[in-house]
This record gives sequence, structure tokens and C-alpha cells, in this order.
Amino acid sequence: MLKSYQGSCHCGAVRFAAEIDLAQGSLRCNCSICAKLRFWPAIVAPSAFRLLAGEEALSDYQFHTRRDHHFFCRHCGVHPFGTGSSPRWGAFYAVNLPCLDDTTPAELAAAPVTWIDGKNDNWDSAPAIIDHL
Repeated sequence: MLKSYQGSCHCGAVRFAAEIDLAQGSLRCNCSICAKLRFWPAIVAPSAFRLLAGEEALSDYQFHTRRDHHFFCRHCGVHPFGTGSSPRWGAFYAVNLPCLDDTTPAELAAAPVTWIDGKNDNWDSAPAIIDHL
């Protein structure tokens, strides 16, 4: 069931709202940026995401194919969301679940996780080892 969540970076300069169905799951990836950041996103359609404040505080990091945008707050360094486009989802926002301010630990623990082997460009399979992610 879709639920409206509010989220922010650590310092609060960047604030957003998103409609997310946590029962539809989340992603964990072993690619270099997701693994280093411990990024844990839920994928939402652009129409389900609203930036409420802080556009001027956002910096954008792109690498490799420069297709995806990894946004972070230039003040506190937290990565609250990213954007991109893929054959699986089309245009999307990747909302970093730990940045949601009004979830409960129980809601997050119940969110199914799909593991993705982005490190090896094997986007339809889980990595062989996930315990460290």
C-alpha cells in the first residue's frame, strides 16, 4: 500500500516527500558507490517524488556511464536520493530508506530486499556474498 513519507538529509537542508509502498521492496547493490555508501533505496516513479526544500544544497555525482545522478547534500554529505533511467523501471527516483524521517524500525525491517550484483553488471542476479552489504 502506498504511503506518503517525508525525508531529509542529516542537517535538514534537503527535504523531500515520496509515495512509497515498502511492501514492494527495496534494493541492495554491491556496485562501488552503493557498497561504499551503504545506499538502500526504494525505487519510485518521478510522479511519486517531490523535492520540498534544498535544491540549492544538492550536489550531483556521476560516474562510469554518467546515466544516473547520485545527489548529496553539500553541507552534511548525506545521499538522500538519486535519479536515473533503466530498462526495468524507466525514469526513476531511488529514495534512500534511512533518510525517511517518519518510518519505524519495524516498517524498514519488514521491507523486502532484492539483492543486485551491480559490481559485475549482472543486474538480474544477486551477488554471491551479501553479508557485508
